[in-house]
Amino acid sequence: MRAGRTSPVRVVAGTLVSFGLAAFLAGDALAQQKPGPAPEVVVYASDLPESALSEFDFWNDAASPGGKMIGTPNAGGDLDPPPENDPNVTFKVRVQSGVPYRCWVHMKVGKPKGVSKANLFYVQFTDAVDQANKPILEPGTGSFVAVRGPATEGWAWTGRDMADPKSTEPRIYLRTTGEVTVRMQAGMEGVGFDQFILSPARFLEKSPSEAVVAKTK
Repeated sequence: MRAGRTSPVRVVAGTLVSFGLAAFLAGDALAQQKPGPAPEVVVYASDLPESALSEFDFWNDAASPGGKMIGTPNAGGDLDPPPENDPNVTFKVRVQSGVPYRCWVHMKVGKPKGVSKANLFYVQFTDAVDQANKPILEPGTGSFVAVRGPATEGWAWTGRDMADPKSTEPRIYLRTTGEVTVRMQAGMEGVGFDQFILSPARFLEKSPSEAVVAKTK
């Protein structure tokens, strides 16, 4: 072989090595980009701004995270479900698309008065879909998750009201990876809460047992 001439074998080998290294690096980058397990979404009422509340107020409660809960007074009147616009709280959470979530509210059931048992919320989400990928639970519509607490006063973790025929399936799917808006509307006057959870794993099948659920890092 003449001096200065490159061996075809070496070129091919070098190309294969370079291609293999590039593929390895690309695969490693894809692996790093692959999303991990969806985190638990835990929202404390005490972390929400005043601007999130409409006809609700912050109340002091020593048992609540941050010493605050959110509630609405009970005049004994009647409230309507969405799309009627009654007292509500709205806030944003970060979610992962295609993952089933379960919604839980740590509810403060108030003292019954008039027609109100003070134990019901209606919950809606932007970008929620059913298992057929059809939009549901959109604020401003009559689609919602009815979350009803017990008849007795006090704190309780509450989920979907199985007795309400209008309440949707207990598992919630979002088509967005990123921020969605949660809208919690009072179903009865006098109801309150201090924590909201969207759980993809830990509480997917059962409610929390602890009074205060720690936020995941």
